[in-house]
Amino acid sequence: MQKLDELELPYLAMEDPAFAVDPLPHFAKAREQHPWLADCAFGKVVHQFDAIKDILYLDHSLVGAYTDVVDIMGARGTSWGRFQQESMLGSSGEKHARMRRVLAPAFTPQRAKNHRPLMKEVIARHLDEWVPRGAFDFEEFASLFPIRVMCSLIGASHDVIPSIRSSLETFGMSMSMDKAILPNLVEAMDVLDAFVQDLVAQRLKARKPAGEEDLLETLVSTLDDGGLSERELYDLLIFLFVAGYDTSKNALTLAMDSLLLQPELYQRCAEDLDFCRKVVEENFRFLTTSTIARTVTKDIVYRDVLIPEGSLLFFTVNVAGRDPTAVEEPDSFDPERAQSRRHIAFGQGVHICLGQFIARAQIEEGLHQIAQRIRNPRRTGPSSWRPFFGVWGLIGLPIEFDPAPARALEEVG
Repeated sequence: MQKLDELELPYLAMEDPAFAVDPLPHFAKAREQHPWLADCAFGKVVHQFDAIKDILYLDHSLVGAYTDVVDIMGARGTSWGRFQQESMLGSSGEKHARMRRVLAPAFTPQRAKNHRPLMKEVIARHLDEWVPRGAFDFEEFASLFPIRVMCSLIGASHDVIPSIRSSLETFGMSMSMDKAILPNLVEAMDVLDAFVQDLVAQRLKARKPAGEEDLLETLVSTLDDGGLSERELYDLLIFLFVAGYDTSKNALTLAMDSLLLQPELYQRCAEDLDFCRKVVEENFRFLTTSTIARTVTKDIVYRDVLIPEGSLLFFTVNVAGRDPTAVEEPDSFDPERAQSRRHIAFGQGVHICLGQFIARAQIEEGLHQIAQRIRNPRRTGPSSWRPFFGVWGLIGLPIEFDPAPARALEEVG
């Protein structure tokens, strides 16, 4: 048996902005030295598809690495640091299970299906505002769609979006491991905390009647029966807004970036919602948004390697679908490919993303109408990239296009 710290591993400079621009060659080189492990600035990287999938299932030996990240960032005693450690993602055991039980009924596949008409209406109105321009930054456009959906689901006015959008954008950098942005994260946390506390206060003054409950009413009702404390409710709402904003925006932008190079696939998205579903799943496989961080709580032996308690592991699910040991022709964007192995973009085990069905539904519905209204999109300038640690993705995607008129909503899909 080999001990983790005794291995001679390749180094992945994931903290380097240049790495984020084109990480795939670095992973290919790392595989030549070790098939599934590498070093990075803050711990070890698990980068092979099967190894990521297998180890993430070992929930009895892993916990979200939020305490470690707070310490790396020097954030003990800050509001952001408290949130990272106490929110649902940072919790484990019975507390984590209890909060998931509260949320799970609102995030089933059937609930996501029931929300599709709302999503169609939101994206249609969003396109009505933006399409006449004939050119815009698609990343900016995409950022507003999921937050409008979340506001509609939660019963918040869309008028709040300008006041919280920059804070949501900043909060998306929470796992980027960059100490310099800690003051911005604390400020963003305080803005979002004030927002959700006001949202709850207003709802407590005017409750929704039976039969008209929205997601906020469902969550507020848990205060009545002790299912959540007030602090837990506020943290869950912040988590829902941040998760609903950042990953969906980045995933939709990455999908458009890929489809700009394959206009025939983009045109099919306009014609066929079922094909959009295939495109969305292929997009999650091709490139997705997050690196998952876990702390080992009990020694793990995997492939004859001892991973000791206390190890900080980074699982690169964002590029795992490009692993040639797991996927045939991994660099080909092919929505019709046989899905012999499902992607792992949403993680594995008890921490698998609760919002995956909502995310899938809104990206599918969004892409379907976007392809109908934004015809022949062309890139007009370069993009840059977010840090590879945490939530990765494009910064800016300038396009121009041929505007198309709206269709009746009953025709869409």
